[in-house]
Amino acid sequence: MPNIIEVSGVTKKFGKFVAINDVSFVVRRGEIFGLLGENGAGKTTTIEILEGFQKADLGTVQVLGIDPRLGRRAWRDRVGFVLQESQFDPIHTVNETLKLFASFFSHPRGVAETLELVGLTEKSDERFGRLSGGQKRRVDVAIGIIGRPDLLFLDEPTTGFDPVARHEFWTVIEGLRDTGTSILLTTHYMEEAQRLCDRLAIMAKGQIMAQGTSTSLISALGVTTIRFEQPAGVDLSTLCTIAGVEFLLRDIIVSASVAIDVQEILLRLLTWSQATGNALTGLEVVRPTLNDVFLGATESDE
Repeated sequence: MPNIIEVSGVTKKFGKFVAINDVSFVVRRGEIFGLLGENGAGKTTTIEILEGFQKADLGTVQVLGIDPRLGRRAWRDRVGFVLQESQFDPIHTVNETLKLFASFFSHPRGVAETLELVGLTEKSDERFGRLSGGQKRRVDVAIGIIGRPDLLFLDEPTTGFDPVARHEFWTVIEGLRDTGTSILLTTHYMEEAQRLCDRLAIMAKGQIMAQGTSTSLISALGVTTIRFEQPAGVDLSTLCTIAGVEFLLRDIIVSASVAIDVQEILLRLLTWSQATGNALTGLEVVRPTLNDVFLGATESDE
């Protein structure tokens, strides 16, 4: 089964409100798939349908080969969940908490192995209520993976983390993928999505606006900016003719935003510069980021 999740033409309404509209995507086995969108974009409803907690009004959903609404014990044995917020008994130790959840699965990981995977070995005997926010989040993930899931839902896993803890946690998530766990990740951090996700989908107002790898989305939808100081004695129209693009002038800085490969433009400019002796002082090429693509995709729906 190459696809661990298959979503086709799914629509969900709450009364007259359309929460998601004609949503389609697949999650391949062994990949991290990112579902990105602002609050209210439809991510939570989509995930609740995938987890079997909501029923789609239209379309089909297959998770691990079956409709999640029909999933029984054997199906749930293969799925892990990490919610945005979890509450556990603050008196129980980390070890006791994991042992309790391990008892719910047929073939769980060992507690010690799980703690090592999430970097909490030294906190095994610490009471849950005494852990830091980042450590509690690691416990959430430990509970999500202790059943050895084929599929893990990670909902905003690093919310509230400081930058160091976030980067450390990315290594944990990458390690889970490397051991064969497929992951569906939601996050508001574009750097996190670009680092972790093999492929991703951007949602806005209940629809998927774009999907693919971060590289392909940046290439297809991103805008690259070329900037340099206007050479003395060279007017703007001359530069536009040489480069074949429309430059703008602000103070002494010439800039152009282009949605095409900049190599040919740079070659024209550099060839002209060398031939005429006009220096392109401060020449720089600013590549778009996933955040730029995200903003462009979501703003286009307003």
